[in-house]
Amino acid sequence: MKFSLLIEHLGSTGSLCHSLNSDTELNPEITGVAPIDQATPGTLSYIEGPKFAHMVEKTQASALILSLDEALQAKATERGIAWVGTSEPRLLFAHAIACFYQPFQPEPVIHPSAVIDPDAQLGKDVYIGPNVVILAGVKIGNQVCIHPNVVIYPEVDIGDRTVLHANCTIHERSRIGNDCVIHSGAVIGAEGFGFVPTPQGWYKMQQSGYTVLEDGVEVGCNSTIDRPAVGETRIGRNTKLDNLVHIGHGSEVGQNCALAAQVGLSGGVKVGNQVLLAGQVGIANQVKVGDGAIVTAKSGIHKDVEPGSVVSGYPAISNKLWLKISAIYNRLPEMYKILKQLERNFKYKK
Repeated sequence: MKFSLLIEHLGSTGSLCHSLNSDTELNPEITGVAPIDQATPGTLSYIEGPKFAHMVEKTQASALILSLDEALQAKATERGIAWVGTSEPRLLFAHAIACFYQPFQPEPVIHPSAVIDPDAQLGKDVYIGPNVVILAGVKIGNQVCIHPNVVIYPEVDIGDRTVLHANCTIHERSRIGNDCVIHSGAVIGAEGFGFVPTPQGWYKMQQSGYTVLEDGVEVGCNSTIDRPAVGETRIGRNTKLDNLVHIGHGSEVGQNCALAAQVGLSGGVKVGNQVLLAGQVGIANQVKVGDGAIVTAKSGIHKDVEPGSVVSGYPAISNKLWLKISAIYNRLPEMYKILKQLERNFKYKK
C-alpha cells in the first residue's frame, strides 16, 4: 500500500492526521509496521516524545508517524523518510496496525465435539470450537466466538461479538456484555474467598451473588474475577485487565480503567472511573480509590485514595513525597553514621 493511500485511510478513522510531508516524491510502498529500532525498508513506525527522538537519525523505516514537533519532522525529511504529523502518534499507529493485521476470526460453525445443553440459547453466526461445554440456561448473543475447551456454567449471559479464548471458564451467575474479550485461562465468576471463623473451624459462606462485566471489558490471561456472597462484583465499561489480575468478591471497578499485571483487589474494593493501577498493586478490603487516580507499581493501598491523586510505595503515600524519600534512600547508611557521630559529640560535651 502506498503511504499516501494509507494516510488517506487513517485520516478517515478520526481525523488524527494534522500535517504531512510536503515532498510528494516521498511516497514509499508500505508493507507492514515495526518498532522504531527494528524497522526495515518498507515498514511504518512511530516516534512519541523526546525519549526516542534520536531514533529518527538511525531508523531504517520508510515512513514515520511523528508528533507535531517541527524539528523532528525536518530531520525525517532530511533523511528522505516520509512522515505524517499528529498530536496522537501512538493512537494513529494503533490504527495503522489494524490495516496490516486482523486477529484470528474463525468462520461461524459449531464443532461436533462441543457439548451444548438443549436449554442453551445461541445467537446468530456464532463460532463454538472443539470440546466447548455449554450448560443449561446459558444465553449467547450474535457473532460470539468461543474457542476450544471453554466451559460455561449455567445461568450465564454473554453479549454480542464477545470473544472467549481457549481454556477460559465462565461460572454461574455471570453476565458478560457486548464486545468483551476473555483471554485464555481466565476464570470469571468463581466462588469468592468467603469463610466465617467458628470454634470448629472455617464455615463456608455460599457465594450467591453475580459477576457483571459491562460492554467492552477485556480480561487478560489467567486473571480471576470472583463472585460475591450477595450483590455483585462489577467491572465497568471499557475497562482493561492485564494478565494475572485478581478481583476479589464484591469489588467494583469503574469505567475506562486499566489494571496492569498482578494487581490484586481484596473483597469489597471500590475503584472509580479512569483509574490506572500499575503492576503488582495491592488494595486492602473495603478501600475506595477515587476517579482518575494513579497508583504506581508495587504500591500497597490500605486507606482511601482521593480522586485525581498519584500515590506510590507501601504503605502508599503521595508520589511526590515518595520520590523525595526514594532520592535519599541510598544515603541512609551514611546519614545514620553522621547522626551517631553527632550523638556521640553531644554526649561528650555534656
